[in-house]
Amino acid sequence: MASSANLGRHLETYVSDLVKSGRYNSRSEVLREGVRLVEEREKKLAALDLAIARGLADADAGRVTPIKDVASQLSAKYRKIAEESGL
Repeated sequence: MASSANLGRHLETYVSDLVKSGRYNSRSEVLREGVRLVEEREKKLAALDLAIARGLADADAGRVTPIKDVASQLSAKYRKIAEESGL
């Protein structure tokens, strides 16, 4: 699917500079890489949205541990490690 994209002066210059530097072989290669990176970011954002939704559902259902309890457990764990290592 061939298409054209008007990137504006700044981005067109940047793409041209990337090709001239030899980093990429063509404008199309730069744009494919850009779209691939956007796709990757969108997948990560979708996964984050899902994790947030799951966390909120857990909180609504009462499946959470209060931060004070977590902090106490971590403090005890690392205090023991420090004592065992002689710190």
